Amino acid sequence: MQRLADLRDELEPWVVLERRLADALELAALGDESLADELNAEAETIEKQLEKREFLLLFSGPYDRNDAFLAIHAGAGGTDAQDFAEMLLRMYLRWAESHGYKTDLVDRLYGEEAGIKRATVAVSGPYAYGYLRAERGVHRLVRLSPFDAAHRRHTSFALVEVWPDLPETASVQINPDDLKIETFRSSSAGGQHMQKNETAVRITHLPTGIVVTCQNERSQTQNRETALRVLRARLMEIEEQKRQRELAELKGKHVEAAWGNQIRSYVLHPYQLVKDHRTGYETGNTQAVLDGELDGFMETYLRSTIG
Repeated sequence: MQRLADLRDELEPWVVLERRLADALELAALGDESLADELNAEAETIEKQLEKREFLLLFSGPYDRNDAFLAIHAGAGGTDAQDFAEMLLRMYLRWAESHGYKTDLVDRLYGEEAGIKRATVAVSGPYAYGYLRAERGVHRLVRLSPFDAAHRRHTSFALVEVWPDLPETASVQINPDDLKIETFRSSSAGGQHMQKNETAVRITHLPTGIVVTCQNERSQTQNRETALRVLRARLMEIEEQKRQRELAELKGKHVEAAWGNQIRSYVLHPYQLVKDHRTGYETGNTQAVLDGELDGFMETYLRSTIG
């Protein structure tokens, strides 16, 4: 039934587009010049809608329509890397907001001085995973460090991981005996406790060593359920790798967040440039990108992988 509903949702915009085109052709056949401006405007709208629908056809993967989990890890670069990780978190939250996606911060571990060491976000909306899978990999930042007393130029790195959020009916079996579940108090920046009760949950999957933490829900039960969702997604990733015998089809090959591995560079000094090294797509409007304008990068990458 869910698959049927998804197909109906996918087909309906095409039916509407076909109807609008037929109506426009009927008006054009009348030969009334007073309708020229209206028809031109309608033609532009139909063309834009057609381009959008054609682009969505690129999302042919089994999980592209799914919600997604996005994780950010500070890499090489010390405090600068942790600050960069927080900049990326803000960037993706802004991107999701601009697309009407719902976001839930599943986990966040603050750095000692600034920024974050890691964060995991649940992103809910149509094709969330399809879009965000373009972002997995190492990101590099070059700038004058605000944490260097001499204000020298520093390079720092962060790793972005993306997994599809899978339904409970997915073919992933989790044996309760394979889980080590711990609870602790969730904390905020500066080490201050957000709650007096131990609501945060850490789940270790003993056979694989995968550790998942969730501390942003109000109750221990909610945190446990969310952590299990993340674990299920990561285990599915492993199963996908085994079946297809490829390196990380869903998340991409695990690489160190350091020199030589970056998929994208954000240069703020000595010039302004954001460049994707996989596709060559670039822009000098660095602030717009850090404010969440990522569609150009995502779409160029997705077209290159399909084409």
